Amino acid sequence: MLILTRAVGETVTIGHNIRVTILSVKGTQVRIGIEAPNDMLVLREEIIDTGSEQPAEQG
Repeated sequence: MLILTRAVGETVTIGHNIRVTILSVKGTQVRIGIEAPNDMLVLREEIIDTGSEQPAEQG
């Protein structure tokens, strides 16, 4: 696992077309923005149903 330190407003680029930007930090919560192609599914880990290949919901 790659571990990075970023400040608010800084961005990490993954591959050529995925950008993750730190939007804000409040206490222990970090808001991030993710820019990815429309055909790429972006899911939060807690909503992925590990028992099936398709996630139950998107977002």
